[in-house]
Amino acid sequence: MTTHVTADGRTGRSASPADEPASAGEHRFWREHTTISLQPVAAPSILGLFGFAVSTFMVAANLAGWFGNDTTTPLVLFPFAFAFGGVAQMLAAMWSFRARDGLATGIHGAWGAFWIGYGLYTLLVGLGVAPGTATSTDARVAFGFWFIGLAAVTWTGFVAALAENIAVALVLLTLAAGSTLLAIGMTATARPLVTIGAIVLVASAVLAWYTASALMLASSTGRIVLPVGRRGEGSAGTDRVGAPSAWPIEYTSGYPGVKVGQ
Repeated sequence: MTTHVTADGRTGRSASPADEPASAGEHRFWREHTTISLQPVAAPSILGLFGFAVSTFMVAANLAGWFGNDTTTPLVLFPFAFAFGGVAQMLAAMWSFRARDGLATGIHGAWGAFWIGYGLYTLLVGLGVAPGTATSTDARVAFGFWFIGLAAVTWTGFVAALAENIAVALVLLTLAAGSTLLAIGMTATARPLVTIGAIVLVASAVLAWYTASALMLASSTGRIVLPVGRRGEGSAGTDRVGAPSAWPIEYTSGYPGVKVGQ
């Protein structure tokens, strides 16, 4: 038996030639004659969470009735929600795929698609092509059904995030709860639930801003400035303020793309 280091940096045991069956010869040949090129990437969720935070804050504040009207506001929200909430998060989802982060890929992808759809919908409402949720019960109920699916995806993401990162888990917990309240409030025509759900989404936006800021500061300083409650293998003692954010020689603690996740 010989010791080896896997592509994600974990030390393991590999079988010696004497331990392997004859059918493993070809596999052993390619393993010994293959070069693996590691390509680190910056944490994609820095962009994704910032895009989510700002877009969610703006739209949730509008849904809560803090600002805006039913005529000009949709046209103002459209470009920002479409670009920063939608396009930026979809890009973050694809880069998360490159970083082998299934949780971020799923959540950024789902919510990025939502923001693109929401932006297009507000454009149509602003142009008078589609009915708005404020004036059409059918439109409001249909929009509520959007949040049923989003809530289901986000609750699953919350459970998955509990194994990785407490800050991300809190973002998804409040996001899932807010989406659930919006789904019930819109489909049942219960305006107070819509307002409460929108306020919960504002809280989710603040938590997302904190988490993205923590990732960005750790990336730029090389040390933990804002703890996020890392969990999982190798996280013990690495999430305290002032601790190094990465040990480049250890792939499991290195950059996204070299290690699994962010």
